[in-house]
Amino acid sequence: MEQKLKFSSDLINMNIAEVILDKISQENKLNELIYGNILIALSEAISNAIVHGNKLNKEKNVTVVYNISETKKLTFLIEDEGKGFDVQVVPDPTDPENIEKLNGRGVFLIQNLADEVCYLSDGKVVKMMFNLN
Repeated sequence: MEQKLKFSSDLINMNIAEVILDKISQENKLNELIYGNILIALSEAISNAIVHGNKLNKEKNVTVVYNISETKKLTFLIEDEGKGFDVQVVPDPTDPENIEKLNGRGVFLIQNLADEVCYLSDGKVVKMMFNLN
């Protein structure tokens, strides 16, 4: 069953990732590794939406939609109301020239922790999928 949450772009809402995941974990008995991977990726996606997408504008919202399929695939859509971005131009944080830079780590973590990731609506939506099996 699809669930949807909408909240303002306030840093106080950063804990929503853990609240969502705790509910999912209780219902699906996630192991610690899967829980940790999802928590980091979801937290980064929500943080990116609040900070980079909506620029901490409390008048703008972040929407999180999630669903678990019958085949135990957990899908998240995280949408902001910002201008979007091109994921192809985000610097690789593992490149030696970018080690000191603060930007790009969230996108890197999301891409390495989720089983599937795609960016939609010119980067205003990130879709992440995790196999729970």
